[in-house]
Amino acid sequence: MAAPALLCIMGPTAAGKTDLAIALAQRLDGELVSVDSALVYRGLDIGAARPEYPHHLVAIREPNEPYSAAQFAEDARQTVAVIRERQRTPILVGGSQLYFKAFLDGLADIPASDPDIRREIEQRAGQLGWPALHRQLQAVDPVLAARLHPNHSQRIGRGLEVWQMTGKPLSQWQAEGNSAQAKERALALVVCPADRGVLHRRIARRFELMLEQGFVDEVQRLRQRGDLTTDLPAVRAVGYRQLWSFLEGDLSFAEARDAAIAATRQLAKRQLTWLRSWPADGWLLTGEAGGLVATQGDLLGDLEPLRGHPCRRGEEGGQLSDDGVLLDAIAACLGN
Repeated sequence: MAAPALLCIMGPTAAGKTDLAIALAQRLDGELVSVDSALVYRGLDIGAARPEYPHHLVAIREPNEPYSAAQFAEDARQTVAVIRERQRTPILVGGSQLYFKAFLDGLADIPASDPDIRREIEQRAGQLGWPALHRQLQAVDPVLAARLHPNHSQRIGRGLEVWQMTGKPLSQWQAEGNSAQAKERALALVVCPADRGVLHRRIARRFELMLEQGFVDEVQRLRQRGDLTTDLPAVRAVGYRQLWSFLEGDLSFAEARDAAIAATRQLAKRQLTWLRSWPADGWLLTGEAGGLVATQGDLLGDLEPLRGHPCRRGEEGGQLSDDGVLLDAIAACLGN
């Protein structure tokens, strides 16, 4: 019996990916695998929008344990294999693009981090500031530097570290990839509001809801552990680092809230930039109410189930998760 197909649901934060993925899991007898660099950590629940529906690879690390894209790729491969052994459909859903790339395309055999070099780089950053190190990165790896904000400390530091260790730009390592690793074939769909203003409003509403659910208290509990610092990826996650600054007294509550919403919008912008370059099989564009208003991509455009859909007449359909016609169309793509 052939292994069940693999489905990837991608999209920017707050786009509505999870609800669609849950509906598809129920429709396709599938299991969900989280592709989210914050949800891998225990204790990051409210701010990472942890779903109630079961997902694999959620809360699998303590927040003081860094977790890499390479580790995710290996964990995801093992998880997908187990799901397929059960003759169920693996559905990967999330917005961490590097995780998707690591799993689907593989990663280059980049050398592991060197603690001494990393410490020296961080000392330089403490003296000069990360924008200065960003300028240093521009001199040795302009391709990587062009993709990074001058204060993106983790990736700037990694770029300089790899250059100092190997004399080869990190962007070149990444471009070369790992040709020895077989690439995973998958059906990739992108969920995204057709209008960026809709996405911005969803981001703001979701953050306000997180605050109402106790997001500040969640960050306070993380601070009270005593073993976490702002150098860790878990604490640097969007929303967490801004509320951490509020609790440290560096920002007022209003400043932290506004900064978190702005940072989430910037994250969504970066995600969309990456998604536009990714060879997705189709885009599902949604409207103000969250229903399908249009599709992009030849695969979805030619499917018979969608020919009579309201989106073909320029109208907004029902919620993606409740849209039986859309779910049937996606199932048809997978041969179900």
